[in-house]
Amino acid sequence: MSPEGKKLLNIIILGFGFMFMFTAFQTCGNIEQTVIKSFNSTEFHGSGYTSMAIIYGVFSASNLIAPSVVAVIGPQLSMFFSGLLYSLYIAMFIYPYTWSFYTASVLVGIAAAVLWTAQGNVLTINSTDSTIGRNSGIFWALLQFSLFFGNLYIYCAWHGHVHITDKDRRTVFISLTVISLVGCFLFFLIRKPDSECSSSAEATEPLLQEESCDNTATSGVLTSAVLSAVRACKLFITKEMLLLGVSIGYTGLELTFYSGVYGTCIGAMMSFGQDAKSLIGISGICIGVGEILGGSVFGILNKRIGFGRNPIVLLGFITHIIAFYLIFLNIASDAPLAPEEGTDLEAFIAPSVGVALFCSFLLGLGDSCFNTQLLSIIGFMFHDNSAPAFAVFKFIQSIMAALAFYYSNYLLLHWQLLILVVVGFLGTITFFKVEHMANSSRRQSDYDSI
Repeated sequence: MSPEGKKLLNIIILGFGFMFMFTAFQTCGNIEQTVIKSFNSTEFHGSGYTSMAIIYGVFSASNLIAPSVVAVIGPQLSMFFSGLLYSLYIAMFIYPYTWSFYTASVLVGIAAAVLWTAQGNVLTINSTDSTIGRNSGIFWALLQFSLFFGNLYIYCAWHGHVHITDKDRRTVFISLTVISLVGCFLFFLIRKPDSECSSSAEATEPLLQEESCDNTATSGVLTSAVLSAVRACKLFITKEMLLLGVSIGYTGLELTFYSGVYGTCIGAMMSFGQDAKSLIGISGICIGVGEILGGSVFGILNKRIGFGRNPIVLLGFITHIIAFYLIFLNIASDAPLAPEEGTDLEAFIAPSVGVALFCSFLLGLGDSCFNTQLLSIIGFMFHDNSAPAFAVFKFIQSIMAALAFYYSNYLLLHWQLLILVVVGFLGTITFFKVEHMANSSRRQSDYDSI
């Protein structure tokens, strides 16, 4: 197999590994608040929103050390051991206790930082400037298939159920745990690119060069670990990353909304009938369809159709504005905070399942527009420092997600939507500025090479 073919195969395996893991984890996050409300045990006093706030809060802090961990043990083992902790969190719901619930939340927060830093590292060293957009799209599309398969399973398992029994819960979470473990072991199929150790003149990843090319130099690896942490701090205060931080922060807020809050809102709408709980699964499928469509069209094909990044991000923002407006009209304002019995309040129009599911699709489509282009521009602008750059990316995204999960415990729906609109607008503007800087840098590079 050619070196380019091996790199593409690595990206596909990476995507499938994440697809299996997040089929389990994203489905877990989508249903956990609904599941917790249905617990028969009076000894459990956890909150799904609080758990997610802990996960993303610890995630954000752990991004400061994640590049060092990847430098010491390598991206492959980093993803494997992180995946095991994800599986542990999901398995906790089989026999849940409050202490184990929140302990697992902390561990997953640490694991997430290492996992996504390693993912960004693998994505970058298997890409060039000409393939980073394609590879980002392939990875994103495969990852988002997780929303389709996991939520389809939830719909089939819970169709017609008004209350989630202990048996229903255990069956679902045993299945999800096994699926997550399959994804962990797929990471061992990723192979080192042929060009990784060939020449220091090539734009390969310094972080992995030191580890893979000189395994005996332990002191050199530890030095690399320290340097990668320093690089992350330096990258954080660069003009480009500070501007991108607004866009990245918005993806954290809307990640919270579509992955946790919106599904809970749909499940709480009594006017949607007895199938409201199973509609959570259908909503997740619609989100997944939007994510896959966006990742495929705007990630894989953007190089051929020559759109560039700005129009795609603008489309993502407009798509989200339409979704937020329709949700505001269709979903009751107290839905995020409603008890298990749900809410009988209505918004400004007669509640429509079709509108609710259409909004799910728009949320997924808009999210894919933002994330594929952020992956692309970060991989382009910080190619030689990808692990620290993606660590900063996940630091900003996760701290905003943690903030959003925290205020989701208290804010009514319309206030949450207002925050999303304001931050989304600012994030779109700042992305345009960074894309202009990236284009200027590319033109200058082309001129210098003449």
